[in-house]
Amino acid sequence: QVNFVVCQLFALLAAVWFRTYLHSSKTSPFIRHIVATLLGLYLALFCFGWYALHFVIQSGISYYIMIIIGVENMHKYCFVFALGYLTVCQITRVYIFDYGQYSADFSGPMMIITQKITSLAFEIHDGMFRKNEDLTPSQRCLAVRRMPSLLEYLSYNCNFMGILAGPLCSYKDYITFIEGRSYQLQQSEANGKEDTKYEQTDPSPNIAVAQKLLICGLSLLFHMTITKTLPVEYNIDDNFRATASWPVRFFYLYVSLMAARPKYYFAWTLADAINNAAGFGFRGYDKNGVTRWDLISNLRIQQIEFSTSFKMFLDNWNIQTALWLKRVCYERATFSPTIQTFILSAIWHGVYPGYYLTFLTGVLMTLAARAIRNNIRHYFVESPAVKLCYDIVTWMATQAAISYTVVPFVLLSVKPSFTFYSSCYFCLHIASILVLLVFPLKRTQKGSKKHESVQPVWSRKLEEESLLQKNNYSTTNNSFSQKQEITCRYQALKQ
Repeated sequence: QVNFVVCQLFALLAAVWFRTYLHSSKTSPFIRHIVATLLGLYLALFCFGWYALHFVIQSGISYYIMIIIGVENMHKYCFVFALGYLTVCQITRVYIFDYGQYSADFSGPMMIITQKITSLAFEIHDGMFRKNEDLTPSQRCLAVRRMPSLLEYLSYNCNFMGILAGPLCSYKDYITFIEGRSYQLQQSEANGKEDTKYEQTDPSPNIAVAQKLLICGLSLLFHMTITKTLPVEYNIDDNFRATASWPVRFFYLYVSLMAARPKYYFAWTLADAINNAAGFGFRGYDKNGVTRWDLISNLRIQQIEFSTSFKMFLDNWNIQTALWLKRVCYERATFSPTIQTFILSAIWHGVYPGYYLTFLTGVLMTLAARAIRNNIRHYFVESPAVKLCYDIVTWMATQAAISYTVVPFVLLSVKPSFTFYSSCYFCLHIASILVLLVFPLKRTQKGSKKHESVQPVWSRKLEEESLLQKNNYSTTNNSFSQKQEITCRYQALKQ
């Protein structure tokens, strides 16, 4: 873990140097690809030793599969191989070497590389095989129209900015960053008319980086001082369960799980800051002309802590992974897209039984929350006072449901997880099942191209914000003109 933090801080300095001395206006894309890849592999080797060879092996074999299989079926083979290779590595690490240890290990970066391999395979399949009219707006804008070179492929998978902690980004966004191609982002007012156009002129990321580093410092301080005093394992302590009242137990459950989140805030925000320091992550300007550096941001802390629905929490937690699940599974599933998506998420996370208990519980919670929202919420939105009371109640319910759901994710094993759930009499499992029996659940229309997200947002304002984040469609590829790409982005935002 110390190596990981040291390497990320080195990557932050390297990102500043990369943007200053190897800027796209001064250096060719070939050199930028070479340097980004070599720095990434060096950091991986320093942090994980020779286990870093897995990154090259997984990427190399996946690229070979892409070349020999062809665009018609390569997405399937790449998906099976990359996820299978990751799973084998996770099995050997967990059940042979260090079961239950939270040490930073090589399977973490492999999880990000697996996302990149599978995402790019689907994007190439969409761009080079499927008909344009068969694609959804997001698939159309992310589609890759030419096969990447081996250097571009390795650079995308193993660059120093994201090899240790990600986050996932689209291939087209990464290539646009490396090549330094500018584009225009059209802003629209509330009336839907196109407004001012701002030219992307490589604005400074310094303020955004400083703000994110401040968040990192506060998160790390909270983790070092508070988290260790509120262990999640205390929820299954025999004496605590025997003596504490139900309100006390649920309150401790909430605060202990809340205290477990800052380490993720630290890691993901630092990773975002590293990319921004290199000049990557700029998403254009808002309608006031203010720069936005959240193209590949992985979380929104305020929305997480004050979420008033299970879906809203998921919508703002590990955002890029949620986008990956949506693009490679949810939008393409032929049946039960929510269940398939949660199963894929569990497989991708690892082989601990607690992961599967968490995500299977998450399926129940998501479906129950969706049923309640569809059948009840509209009764409470007319009056501001009633809406406020409804929001407070749903916030409390959401925090309890999230904490209840993710306990096995932290405890990892079956026995302590069932100890916790049995001590709560499986109350929220039973409540979710009763909700699904009482309230009708609207079915998603898979025949339509307007798929319902796994985690829709709770209000119009946050929904618009989420669409801007989720539809951060990449910039121009060599086959597209800037004008086509702008139109594609704008149409997707309107939809």
